[in-house]
Amino acid sequence: MAKIDVYKGAAITVKFEGARCIHSRHCVLGNPQVFIPNAPGQWIQPEAAAAEEVVRLAHACPSGAITYERHDGGAAEAPPKVNTVRIRENGPLAFNAELHINGETRHRATLCRCGASKHKPYCDGSHTEAFFVASGEPEGQDPGPALAQRGGALEVTLKADGCLHVKGNLEICCGSGRTVQRTTEAWLCRCGGSQNKPFCDGTHKKIGFKADGSHVAESTG
Repeated sequence: MAKIDVYKGAAITVKFEGARCIHSRHCVLGNPQVFIPNAPGQWIQPEAAAAEEVVRLAHACPSGAITYERHDGGAAEAPPKVNTVRIRENGPLAFNAELHINGETRHRATLCRCGASKHKPYCDGSHTEAFFVASGEPEGQDPGPALAQRGGALEVTLKADGCLHVKGNLEICCGSGRTVQRTTEAWLCRCGGSQNKPFCDGTHKKIGFKADGSHVAESTG
């Protein structure tokens, strides 16, 4: 079980899972009174802003390392109306959806696509040390027609020594927001070697990529 730090306030409690953090710094840049950079002690102060402001800051955390529990009657975090995965320049795949992965349900997660993370399938920042280079703006293509449904559950299966198999309504977007593909099923590279990033092209087999598969059985339906 990953360590989760808990910071309690009267209206809202903030939880921080350090193993999921990719140091995007949206929190400390968004409100340095709530998320205090380089603080020697308690670096999260949930009572330094209104609960709605703390919620906004939490939702800006792409990795889902920051979550919250409200005590003021406010709503818990809900899945987005549109499922997206954003391709981060030289970095991970940032999902925002009702994401089902390895027996967990999350709304935000950054999944490794460099192949070097020691915390697969999640990004741990190893792409920086590995000097991973991959565009966040893949070449333009026809993204396909609008989906009849744009939200709903998104199932991610980790193929052993292979790709991420994603099933469900999904818009694959560049970091700039341009839609690359609208789909209900995708095979996304997580070995770092595909010549057609962010999509898998089978390179994981050629380079001997090793990574565990899903910890739950795949549906055969």
